[in-house]
Formats: sequence, structure tokens, C-alpha cells
Amino acid sequence: MKANFRDAVTAYVALGANLGDALQTVLHALNALALLPGTQVTGRSRLYRTAPYQAQGPDFINAVAQIQTRLSAPDLLDALQAIETQAGRQRPYVNAPRTLDLDLLIYGQVSMSSPRLTLPHPRWRERAFVLYPLADLSPGLVTAEDRARVSDQSIDVLPEPQP
Repeated sequence: MKANFRDAVTAYVALGANLGDALQTVLHALNALALLPGTQVTGRSRLYRTAPYQAQGPDFINAVAQIQTRLSAPDLLDALQAIETQAGRQRPYVNAPRTLDLDLLIYGQVSMSSPRLTLPHPRWRERAFVLYPLADLSPGLVTAEDRARVSDQSIDVLPEPQP
């Protein structure tokens, strides 16, 4: 991957897993984000357990990371997909259970739509597993209307893992 560097941008990445040791996978993915070139993790939401949304399988472990990155949005997407692949991510069908799912939710003030990447993420306001963790990091991004829209989705805060 040839990285295109720029001034640092604040971005938010959703993390989720529901196969294998999902909690450890999410924690390892957070560490992997911190190792990306030109990138620093500046915040992490609490960890959540959620029922699959528009999918089947075991419950998910979810979180959102706030990062400062100098990677371009497409390069960051490539890096996120490489982390997913390293975690054993396969894509047998849409919304299949997964060892790791990393979604680029927001990338600075960038608004774009391409076949490969849409920013902000087109469905971030429809998912409790995104809204609640995102609100932990940036409460001003999530409105009461957003929370009301997802009030029928099951979500529970997990205790913090012990080091």
C-alpha cells in the first residue's frame, strides 16, 4: 500500500466482531489501528454487546475508535480491510457473521460517494451499535432523534476487560 499523507484528520472507525473470541479480536484491532502509519488512536468508546442487526449469528462485540490520521480516506480504507483480512475476515455473503468488521464512519468533514467508499458512512445513523459508541466519544454527533430511531435495537454496555 502506497500511503498518500496529508494533514491529520479526525476519523471515526466502527469495530465489530461476532465469531471466535470477538472481544479479543476487537481489542487487537484497536491496537492494530494505533500501528497504522501516520495514525494515532485518540479515543475509544466503551465496549458493547449487540444482537446482529439485519443479520444472523452470535451477538457482536462493538466499539468505535477516534483516530487522528494522515492517511487519505482510500488509504485508510485499504488499511482497515488489511486488518480485517489479518483477523480472518471472509465475505461469503452480505451481512455474514464475521471475525472482524471495520467501518470508516466519518473522515473529517469529507463528504464523498464512490463505488468503493461513501463518507460519511451511509447507514451510521440507523445502527445502535454505531450510535451509542460514537456518542461516548463525540456526544454532539448523536441526536435524541438518532437514539429514538434505534430504540428497538438491543445493546448492552460490557464491563471493561481487566489488563
